[in-house]
Amino acid sequence: MSDTTQKLVIRNVGLMLSGRMEEPILDADCVVAEGGRITAIGRAGDIDIEGATHEIDAHGAALAPGLIDSHVHPVVGDYTPRQQQLHWIDSTLHGGVTTMISAGEVHMPGRPKDIVGLKAMSIAAQRWYENFRPSGVKVHAGAPVIEHGMEEHDFAELAAAGVRLMGEVGLGSVKDGKTARQMVEWARKHGIQSTIHTGGPSIPGSGLIDADMVLETGTDVVGHINGGHSALPDDQITCLCETCTAALEIVHNGNERAALLTLNTARELGKLDQIILGTDGPAGSGVQPLGILRMIAMLSALGNVPAEIAFCFGSGNTARRRELDCGMIEVGRAADFVLMDQAQHAPGRDLLESVALGNLPGVGMTVIDGLPRTARSRNTPPATRLPELVRGALA
Repeated sequence: MSDTTQKLVIRNVGLMLSGRMEEPILDADCVVAEGGRITAIGRAGDIDIEGATHEIDAHGAALAPGLIDSHVHPVVGDYTPRQQQLHWIDSTLHGGVTTMISAGEVHMPGRPKDIVGLKAMSIAAQRWYENFRPSGVKVHAGAPVIEHGMEEHDFAELAAAGVRLMGEVGLGSVKDGKTARQMVEWARKHGIQSTIHTGGPSIPGSGLIDADMVLETGTDVVGHINGGHSALPDDQITCLCETCTAALEIVHNGNERAALLTLNTARELGKLDQIILGTDGPAGSGVQPLGILRMIAMLSALGNVPAEIAFCFGSGNTARRRELDCGMIEVGRAADFVLMDQAQHAPGRDLLESVALGNLPGVGMTVIDGLPRTARSRNTPPATRLPELVRGALA
């Protein structure tokens, strides 16, 4: 989707968040991207900023990797039948999210549950979001919900067609750990990443997935460990944190107390690198355009996590666990960014302190593949300092 002739320069950055927990803040005030990829990071006087087709003056605002929603349920285009809502993906971009990952297109009316039909829908979903990116947002879709009767050749066929995700284990007819584990192993063998529903049932046809089944199934991601919507008992959440090497996904549509229990347990175990964030929308709770930002602020404020680390939960941690080429400000990665600042009149001395006090930042601009996509957010509070596009135009 990127144009190799395009060169982006973002200068006068007041704070640069890397998305990497080991070095969350970079000593830099400028980023350069060419052909949609980051090519230089540093001080404006030390790198080549000439010849930009797009130039952004950050005016002291912060620059962070575009946020990643690890758990969404898209259907077609920028429409969700679950809430009869249009443009929810575009609205989420205004919350700083530039990448979304499907946990299954389960809200498709008449969703096929026979093996031929579910494979056809999965391949179609993968294709239509590959061919159409709402407002430029990268939606990784085509996540089949596994059903009884699937065999290894089905996963091989899906993988050959470009499917890289499995829908939440537990939303289909497969409810036992032994069967699910076999399918997860087939999927992994063919390069398909798996997620499991965790907690009480969320939609008709789903059921309780307890810690024993999560452990027996062995998926790559423990989906909504804080419940979607109902969480497991504390001892089971603690057990999962202690035992799992998989990603521990905390979602906006879950139990906030369970989210904090997960965070605190992971910190005690030295496993904060396993924490990733999602919204689990669209769902019965609606869609949450600011859901990832709200989770970052909540976990920072109530979980006593530095804001710069909390931002990593919604960017670099997810990118690493999900094997994405975005989510961190590093040379060679996709030039997906969000520019933001402390909200006007919000308490705190600066952006990080304000977020650590539980406040949302103001989003001033988003960039995907090196192209500016949105200016001032229509959803966040207004930022104190706004970036300015001084050369080029919004894509």
